Amino acid sequence: MNLDQFKSEHVPTDSDETFQLENKYTLDVAVDGEVMAKAGSMVAYTGDLSFTGKASAEGGITGFLKEAATGEGTPVMTVEGDGHVYLADHEKKVQVLELGADDSITVNGEDVLAFESDLSYEIDTIDSLAGSFAGGLTNVYLSGPGYVAITTHGDPLVLSPPVSTDPSATVAWTGTSPDVEVNKNLSDMVGQESGERFQMNFGGEEGFVVVQPFEEL
Repeated sequence: MNLDQFKSEHVPTDSDETFQLENKYTLDVAVDGEVMAKAGSMVAYTGDLSFTGKASAEGGITGFLKEAATGEGTPVMTVEGDGHVYLADHEKKVQVLELGADDSITVNGEDVLAFESDLSYEIDTIDSLAGSFAGGLTNVYLSGPGYVAITTHGDPLVLSPPVSTDPSATVAWTGTSPDVEVNKNLSDMVGQESGERFQMNFGGEEGFVVVQPFEEL
């Protein structure tokens, strides 16, 4: 294709939507005020925007940290102003969800790409997974109304409880909550340090669980 064809095929979509997918891997957020986004996810922006990192939840929930073995983490950032910001995360697929006033979802902190600042959000850690993940597994609880964008390695699979999942492959859940137990059949295997030693058991008959065909480290 010539240059004009290349440009016309890949130019951003003209839309009034706040969260707009430009392709499977890139989210276009129309900012008019502020939104929250995963730090380091900005690939481009237009307009008059500023970016402020929020590296701690001390003194109230102002951001979340996905704790790493070094004690460092990946914070969220506030995007403020008027313009468009384009977000992506290591070529992971972007899924845009609209939460109604009575809707809520819990998302693995590693898989949150962006959400509207009007959403209520809280941070929690599943400490019982500390033996498999440094600092446990950090999750973000989001309640609507508003939009949230999550990311998945490959196409997600949505399962209804009761179901058991690998914590490393579990992206999000709603309408149910997990209990964590050790898979004794794998607990004594030499070198078995992955989430396969553990499993998240989601009970009940409501809600759903999102998993991906990939294990986060």
